[in-house]
Amino acid sequence: MSGDDARTLRAGRRTVAIRRPGKVLLPGGGGAKEYTKGDLADYYRSVAPYLLPHLRGRPLMLERYPDGLDGPRFFQKATPEHYPDWITRAEVAKEGGTVTHVVCDDTATLLYLADQACLTLHRWLSRTDRAGGPDHPDRLVFDLDPPGDDFPLVREAAHRLRELLDDLGLPAAPMTTGSRGLHLVVPLDGRHDFDEVRRFAHEVAESAAARDPDRLTTAARRQDRGDRLYLDVQRNGYAQTAVAPYTVRARPGAPVAVPLTWEQVDDPGVDARRWTLADALEQARTDPWAGLSGRGRSLNRARNRLAQLRG
Repeated sequence: MSGDDARTLRAGRRTVAIRRPGKVLLPGGGGAKEYTKGDLADYYRSVAPYLLPHLRGRPLMLERYPDGLDGPRFFQKATPEHYPDWITRAEVAKEGGTVTHVVCDDTATLLYLADQACLTLHRWLSRTDRAGGPDHPDRLVFDLDPPGDDFPLVREAAHRLRELLDDLGLPAAPMTTGSRGLHLVVPLDGRHDFDEVRRFAHEVAESAAARDPDRLTTAARRQDRGDRLYLDVQRNGYAQTAVAPYTVRARPGAPVAVPLTWEQVDDPGVDARRWTLADALEQARTDPWAGLSGRGRSLNRARNRLAQLRG
């Protein structure tokens, strides 16, 4: 095969074929540039040194668009039998049995997933290669979901939540979602199970909403939120996922979820879709989350402090 039928990319000791690299996966229009499968593969290969540390050891749910954004969407959990045997897999428990997920440990796997038209990588918040295993997350995520494209509200909510987390002695790292909001990511030490972590996250969100009830809510039903921002903690459960840092989102223009510094959160030129496939690598090279991976925290002191604050 040659020409537009396939091209090959080298990744370490492996060579990965990208079939139909000229196929448009993300259409343009409205001033947005269109991107092909080849563009997606090139991006994931270039950003791999920054993306892979956030993927290693974590089961993935793959969001695939074999016919591009205008075609059917597939959320893939189980690893097909035809995937190469050199791709890492993780078998985890589910109701009534098990499911074997892809784990992306290297650049070659990233390229193979790009060839499979996987636009967005949704990662577990736990790792299968750590002592606590898949039942004990090492990340806690608050998803700041505004009622519309209201990033000033997102910015203000992020600071409100950060102030509360500071009071609890927990660091929080902001990330654009590539959609409308922000994620605040708290690194954990992996000693607490998902039930403990989600319960704690819900209590924190309730406390934050109580401090600013006119603008923040924990109401799960959309009709109960009004024009308030939803503090979503539902991702902090077993087998739930969150978009990975530096992953492409399935939207026109190819926005990318990127980690931020807190100074960038305050930048009026920044919103949830500020970075795209074209320039997210520049943001990655600044390493906005430097040191986060080594700062996992226990929730014990934070829970005690939260109980005191809630009185």
